[in-house]
Amino acid sequence: MDPGFFLVQAFNGVQYGLILFLVASGLTLIFGIMGIINLAHGAFYMVGAYFAYWIAQATDSLPLAVIGSLAATAGLGFLIERWLIVRLYTRNHLDQVLLTYGLILVFNEMQRIVWGNDVHGVTVPQALAFSLRYGDSMAFPFYRVLLAGFCAVMALAMFLVIQKTRLGMRIRAGASNREMVAALGIDVRMLFATVFAAGAGLTGLAGALSSPLSSVFPNMGDAIIIISFVVVVIGGIGSVKGAFLGALLIGLADTFGRVLLPNFASFLVYAVMAGVLLWRPKGLFAGAGA
Repeated sequence: MDPGFFLVQAFNGVQYGLILFLVASGLTLIFGIMGIINLAHGAFYMVGAYFAYWIAQATDSLPLAVIGSLAATAGLGFLIERWLIVRLYTRNHLDQVLLTYGLILVFNEMQRIVWGNDVHGVTVPQALAFSLRYGDSMAFPFYRVLLAGFCAVMALAMFLVIQKTRLGMRIRAGASNREMVAALGIDVRMLFATVFAAGAGLTGLAGALSSPLSSVFPNMGDAIIIISFVVVVIGGIGSVKGAFLGALLIGLADTFGRVLLPNFASFLVYAVMAGVLLWRPKGLFAGAGA
C-alpha cells in the first residue's frame, strides 16, 4: 500500500471516529448513568444537521449554525427529559425502547413537515475551503483537519470535566449509587436532565459539524445510532474513554474496510465488535467516566 494513500485513509478514519465519539459519548453517559436505552439519540444528529442547514441559509454563517444547533438540540433534549424520559426511570427497558422508538417516528415526521423530503447541503465557508498539501500526492481538506482538531479538543474537555470537576464527580457518583447521591442532598433529577441535555447537544453538534461534509437528508440519524451503539458496546457501557477508543477503532475499520474490502465493509465493523467482546465481554472499559 502506498504510504501516502495509507496516511490519507488513516486521517479520514480518525476524523470519522472523532465524529462518532461526539455521538457515542452522550449515548454511553445516558445509558451508563441514567439506565435509559435511548433509540432516539440518532434523531438529535438529524435535527442538529437540519438546524445547521436552516441557520446557515438564514445567516450565511457556519459558526452561528453550529452554535445554534448545539443550543437547540441541548434545549430540546432537556425538555424531552423533563416531559417524557423522567417517566421511564422506574420502568423496564421495553418501555424505554417503545417510547424512544416512538420519538424517532415523531422526529422524522416533524422533519418532513418543516423541511420536506429534499436533500440539502451546507457549504463550507470560503475561508476554510482549501486543502493542506503534503508531498506530491497527499491533500487534506482544511475543514476536515479543523473538524478533527475540534473534536479532539472536545474529547479532552469531556475527560477533564468528568474526572476533575464537581459536576463530573456527581455524574460518576450518580452512576454508582444514585440513592446515596440523593441522600446527600444533590438534585439527582436535575443532574439527569443535565446529562441528557448534554448528550443531545453533543449529538446535535456532531450533526451540525458533519453537515458540510455530507448531505442533509431525512432519516439520516438512523444509521449513526446503530454504529454508535456498536461503539458503546466496544468501549464499555458508561465509559467515555472507552467510547473514544471504540470510536477511533470503528472509524478506522470502517474507512479501511470501504477502501480495501468494499463488499465486506459493513461486516468488518461488526467483526471488530465481536472480536473485542470475545476478548473483553464487558467492553474495553466499564463504568461512567472510566
